[in-house]
Amino acid sequence: MISGRIVTPDGVVAGSLHLDGDRIASVEPCASAADRWILPGFVDIHNHGGGGFTFTTGDAAQAREAAAFHLRHGTTTMLASLVSSPFELMRDAVLAYAPLVAEGVLAGVHFEGPYLSHARCGAQNPEFLRDPSLDELTEILKIAEGSLRMVTIAPERAGALDAIRLLAEHGTVAAVGHTDGSYAEVLAAVEAGATVGTHLFNGMRPVHHREPGPIVALLDSPTVVCELVADGVHLHDGTLAFAAHSAGSARSALITDAMTAAGMPDGEYDLGGLTVTVADRVARLANGSIAGSTLTMDAAVRQALGAGLSVTDVAAMAATTPARAIGLADELGALRPGLRADLVELDAELRVVRVMKSGEWI
Repeated sequence: MISGRIVTPDGVVAGSLHLDGDRIASVEPCASAADRWILPGFVDIHNHGGGGFTFTTGDAAQAREAAAFHLRHGTTTMLASLVSSPFELMRDAVLAYAPLVAEGVLAGVHFEGPYLSHARCGAQNPEFLRDPSLDELTEILKIAEGSLRMVTIAPERAGALDAIRLLAEHGTVAAVGHTDGSYAEVLAAVEAGATVGTHLFNGMRPVHHREPGPIVALLDSPTVVCELVADGVHLHDGTLAFAAHSAGSARSALITDAMTAAGMPDGEYDLGGLTVTVADRVARLANGSIAGSTLTMDAAVRQALGAGLSVTDVAAMAATTPARAIGLADELGALRPGLRADLVELDAELRVVRVMKSGEWI
């Protein structure tokens, strides 16, 4: 039995949560609930590493350690995100991470690139950017055997719509990001099957009232989940709240976009072959571009709550919505009977006390 203020999809229940093996059996009100917050285990669908370890090199040992670091911060389900890379690295990473996916350490692989815009590349290495290749994607999908969960594509690139259709046909999420595309081009990508907006506002043409661009197209598309980096750096809290209110918690997903430096001291780090300098928790390239984050999901939850969002909405954005975005909503992402017992226990200051995955305290 776990006691506290239990954040369910229907609201907060002061009571106890009961288990049946690795599953949630029931949530029951109780007058003597503990002074703890109980949230569903966080689901991070965009993460490049942390704790001094990276997902971007295709190294399984590094990936295992990065996942363990974020697990201690409440992330019980995560995708390993690579940045733009040569095809050989993409292929090798999928093969290296497939056993970790089978083991449950990772929920899958996310390729943020290389099919992205040079004009909006951000911290992506421009050397590796290229048009989408159906041959590359077909080979990766074949060897991945379901472990490739998401690919971010700029829809204005040649062949992008065909690539999005191919991914959708194979049950892999196509995301729109790092794009200088127009409103119409992004809507065409959504029509082709894109269902996620990669770190909304960042790496995108800004809003203009005569050419709304990607941001408005994604926010206004009812089938699209919008990723939001809630670190107070990528997004002002007012922008975070605006996006969450506009899309609703059912279409807003908190992500970390974390890199190796999450949980580490200030200094120099590598991201896809580019040197990143971290100072006062902010990661930047030499040209000033933000280069991922040093965020963890528990900190993202605190930031979102501080921006004025409700705890039920934040729990949905940190777990339920991202789980649904990558096709795992029937298995995890909420505190309700029948789902996997993944949860995070927070104290009154919203700091992690302990984390449960599959019914076991880690």
